[in-house]
Amino acid sequence: MISTKIHSVVLGAGLMGRLLAAALAQAGHRVSLYDAGHSDGDRSAARVAAAMLAPLAESAISELPIVKMGQYSLKRWPELLRQLPAPVFFQQDGTLILWHRQDAGEAARFSQQVKLNQTKMAGFAAPEAVNAHQIGQLEPALGNRFAQGLFLPGEGQLDNRALLDALQLQLAALAVQMRWNTPRDPEDFEIAPGGDVQWLFDCRGLGARAQMPSLRGVRGEVIRVFAPEVDLQRPVRLVHPRYPLYIAPKPDHVFVIGATEIESDDLSPASVRSTLELLSAAYSVHSGFAEARILEISSQCRPALPDNLPAVRQTSPRSWQINGLYRHGFLIAPALLDVVMQWVATGKSPLAAEFSLDSGAPI
Repeated sequence: MISTKIHSVVLGAGLMGRLLAAALAQAGHRVSLYDAGHSDGDRSAARVAAAMLAPLAESAISELPIVKMGQYSLKRWPELLRQLPAPVFFQQDGTLILWHRQDAGEAARFSQQVKLNQTKMAGFAAPEAVNAHQIGQLEPALGNRFAQGLFLPGEGQLDNRALLDALQLQLAALAVQMRWNTPRDPEDFEIAPGGDVQWLFDCRGLGARAQMPSLRGVRGEVIRVFAPEVDLQRPVRLVHPRYPLYIAPKPDHVFVIGATEIESDDLSPASVRSTLELLSAAYSVHSGFAEARILEISSQCRPALPDNLPAVRQTSPRSWQINGLYRHGFLIAPALLDVVMQWVATGKSPLAAEFSLDSGAPI
């Protein structure tokens, strides 16, 4: 029997591709998902990421649309996670910003910018300046190590790898046809209202550079460690004039440590220099990292456009590009998902205007 469902093709099974494929299937589409890599997402920037959901912290260095999308997505993540067939670690216990005394000037500029941004946008809790005693109440392991800090209530994080796995289970339950190790281009499909494929969504990241020549890779390097002597309750960011370090605690004393951001699409292993800098900075936050076991040193390139903002572009009446998530993938993906699904359902998206997105010509 020939299916009468709308057949939608999604290219790229990273975070955005998996979220979109699931949403389309839930909306009644017959969905085919193609990816050049394996089902574990080993080629996906989403697998390497720290998955911090910190829109106000990001506001110090990011454009306003990113902050708005991050604020929206932070509220949407719990709803999306409840739909999954497997639990995913998610917390919303705030972000703690710390600095060493010699970096107080840089920290003052960061704090001033964050506080100013908070007053401009509704819905953000006010940042709280904290002293050593208050830091100790938030993070007992750090109470005697830092004299000052800034606490951003309500910010969060999730377990990116558990999420990718849970989304794969959800896709299987929704009967999405998953084609692993099968690279495809939009030109490989004939898309027409009465044809075999009615909609196509290109979420391939850097794999779409032939169709989006202005895409570039921004290299990130991340270290995962097992540190049983370290207890942190929430993500910690270390203000530094050269590299803003982050430490994201995951379940079972696993910590994701990252900072480097290099304008390069080089996917070679991490350098000795950047590895030493990341681990030294982590040790300066908590000496317990000295006895940590290195589980993984990863490098990956995030897809970025010239303005470092995402693009949701309609390239033909029934084809879309969703790309340029840069280093904000987990922060903004639910917002982009809802924009695309509004367009699919109604042909327009009020959210797109709110987030300063449009459906213009391809880039």
